[in-house]
Amino acid sequence: MRSEETAFRGGPLDGRTLSVPLGPTGRPPRSYQVPVPDPEGGPTSVHVYRLEPAAVNRLGLPRGWAYVYEPEGLPAKGPLERLPWRRKRDS
Repeated sequence: MRSEETAFRGGPLDGRTLSVPLGPTGRPPRSYQVPVPDPEGGPTSVHVYRLEPAAVNRLGLPRGWAYVYEPEGLPAKGPLERLPWRRKRDS
């Protein structure tokens, strides 16, 4: 499986570069979740990072990727989440 060195900005992984596996299109996943165990033995906390282009060239195409920390801890919803048959019903 191919992987790419991806930078992390903000949160507990600020300034680090990790090898992230790429998907079938050659792009890293939209969100990256990092479980951090509690040192006192409590429940683990999960930190969420959102994928953004690291730089954009003159044509508007991304050159590399970086993960940015999401303090709310909720991954960004993809385009399929907006479809009406994907929503949960109130019944």
